[in-house]
Amino acid sequence: MNEPHEIIQTASLTEKSTLMSEKQNKYVFRVSPKANKVQIKNAIERLFQKSVVDVNTCNYTGKERRVRGPVGRRPRWKKAIVTLKEGDKIDLI
Repeated sequence: MNEPHEIIQTASLTEKSTLMSEKQNKYVFRVSPKANKVQIKNAIERLFQKSVVDVNTCNYTGKERRVRGPVGRRPRWKKAIVTLKEGDKIDLI
């Protein structure tokens, strides 16, 4: 898992994440559950050529769902909140 595209899956463009990017210079990404903070930091710096100050991660378990038969589970996922250096911006749109 050395490639940045394997680590960073998508950018989260919710109302809360856009407010965080405008006011606090923090960006939210959906990342691989196996990635650690150092790998996420290096992937963001390689993809966007910006300097990362801090990375916070949140692990989410998949919800249980049932469709007619046995109980199934949605996949687990991981969210990373990346803080950039003062003055750096990422244009996601």
